Amino acid sequence: MVTAFVLIDAEPARVADLASRVAEVEGVAEAYSVAGHADIVAVVRARRIEDLAEIVTRRLHMLEGVTDTRTLVAFQSYSRHDLEAMWEIGAS
Repeated sequence: MVTAFVLIDAEPARVADLASRVAEVEGVAEAYSVAGHADIVAVVRARRIEDLAEIVTRRLHMLEGVTDTRTLVAFQSYSRHDLEAMWEIGAS
């Protein structure tokens, strides 16, 4: 399973509507409107890297109102529980 975070830049007047459409795209697990270096962040999960490419380039980037995308591919997942356990290893 490949997980990626897609940072989406959008036309300002379309952000709210576009975030809803992004959330409906097959392969998108979650979508957030955000402040900072993007307008929307989509969490994408795909079986293969080729599937991720399809989702980003043919489904997300082609939505009306999207002006640019940047994709961050996750190497490893860490949960709060995992991080707390890691810090406890050296605490004696």
